[in-house]
Amino acid sequence: MDPRVSLLKEFYAGLPKDRAKVESREHGFAFLEKLLTDGVTLEYGELTLTGQLHKYKLRNIPASRMDELFFAHVEKRCNVCLYFDDTANDTLCFNLDNNHKTNNTVLIPEMAFAVRSIRDQLTRLGCEPLIIASGRGYHVWCRLGAPADNSRLFDFMLRVAARTMAALHHEGRDYRQIKINVYPDLRTRDVVSLRLFGSDHAKNNVFSRILTPGGLLDEGESWAWFEHHTRNKVFPIDTFNEALAALGAQGDTAKSRGTDSK
Repeated sequence: MDPRVSLLKEFYAGLPKDRAKVESREHGFAFLEKLLTDGVTLEYGELTLTGQLHKYKLRNIPASRMDELFFAHVEKRCNVCLYFDDTANDTLCFNLDNNHKTNNTVLIPEMAFAVRSIRDQLTRLGCEPLIIASGRGYHVWCRLGAPADNSRLFDFMLRVAARTMAALHHEGRDYRQIKINVYPDLRTRDVVSLRLFGSDHAKNNVFSRILTPGGLLDEGESWAWFEHHTRNKVFPIDTFNEALAALGAQGDTAKSRGTDSK
């Protein structure tokens, strides 16, 4: 097995593997016939006419076929996006996007501040996140040592996101320039999926590089960082419980501003 596939399976071990959204430039009946074998079923397909990736939500995927999809993903023949479990997960993600309606492929100053804020908050709480560049924003991933109820994950992420927005406002920056979505989201459940690490972005064809405190890594360095993070950076469940309690106890405005603004 390709070692990159093994790493993906390890990092995303807690996410369901019987369903996925596949983004591919391929389409047509012959492609669908090949895709829908071994019991795999199609929930929906979204065909675009703008040169972007076509999207297929698949269900009932056996393990061997998921391995094939993972391999196609690291080979950049498609993008694989996974869904979160409906009730509890050991993985969470902040999805930060530039909220501009015009030049929305440029990373704006508010985005740089926001991702720094989230990284610093999580690190202080005992979790060093994995930050992946994604087009006009970032995906900020954390892995827990055991699954936690989705309502608790959602509460934790909302509190971190709120403190980020408060810090932006305190620094005189326009928090409306960005949006922060959190996953798993209690409101979307089986609707929204997230693209796995290792893909090229659909719009700019740039590899999903990893952001470190020292800057963006290249593709090879990103895979090496991903391996190190996968093997060594897990958010212990006891530490998560303590972090959530601490966030609930720190509701005053002054403490919500305690983010490095450099």
